[in-house]
Amino acid sequence: MTTVAPQSDVRRHELAEFLRSRRERITPEQVGLPHGRRRRTPGLRREEVAHLSAVGVTWYTWLEQAREIQVSAQVLDALARALLMDPSERAHLFALAGTGDPNPNAPCPTVTPAMRAMLDQLEPMPACIQNSRYDILAYNRTYAKLLCDLDALPPGDRNCMWLAFTNDDWRAAVADRPEVNRMMAAKFRASMAEHLAEPAWKTLLMRLENGSPEFREIWARHEVVGQGGRDKFIRNALVGLLHLEHTNLWLGPSSGPRLVTYVPLDDDTRVRLERLQELSARVPAHA
Repeated sequence: MTTVAPQSDVRRHELAEFLRSRRERITPEQVGLPHGRRRRTPGLRREEVAHLSAVGVTWYTWLEQAREIQVSAQVLDALARALLMDPSERAHLFALAGTGDPNPNAPCPTVTPAMRAMLDQLEPMPACIQNSRYDILAYNRTYAKLLCDLDALPPGDRNCMWLAFTNDDWRAAVADRPEVNRMMAAKFRASMAEHLAEPAWKTLLMRLENGSPEFREIWARHEVVGQGGRDKFIRNALVGLLHLEHTNLWLGPSSGPRLVTYVPLDDDTRVRLERLQELSARVPAHA
């Protein structure tokens, strides 16, 4: 006879494993703590998470042990902020806890006001902040119109992998799309090696496999390649062909968020980006 665990038990264990995985990926330096010595495990210690979230160490330990305790929305909000969760991870946290998010549109703590100001100052160069899963966490006005109309998309669809394989406007804008998409999938596979068990990554992978035959075919090749910049040609629907250098500036460890910029490589592109900025200025940039 097979015994099926109650759904509440499964959810508590999933929540415990998710919190543990988030804790282990954050370095002390990312949250303003000294690294110290004698760290035997990666990431933050439980007592550090408890301190950052203003909860008891014993209570947080019980949470990671999947004990049957009640968790308030306020505490979940504090944990999401302490563990630098992006919007997808935050939504998953509240879903596992079976609790409504009191602030579902809370800005990602990775994107500080200073970083938002920096994105604006980079105009007319298109720029955005992405995480290693290719979620677009924030962007300036020029980037909002670079490949498609990002402002017109729901936040859950603002992911470069998803758009590269499913969004008609994005796909039409990318010159040499087959090679670009192959490289993107290879980079995504290399990044995912550190996140194989994480629900947000598995959900995105399943969505891509279900939504794009092209992605399924490329993914089956098991190609991997490291992150790096390169020259790109983009056929912008508003101002024409752009020749740009794509660069990454890491804001933390290589598995963390990065600032992505597109620098013009010729005078025509610079002029066209200035025109794109003018056209985009009518609508404020999203985050």
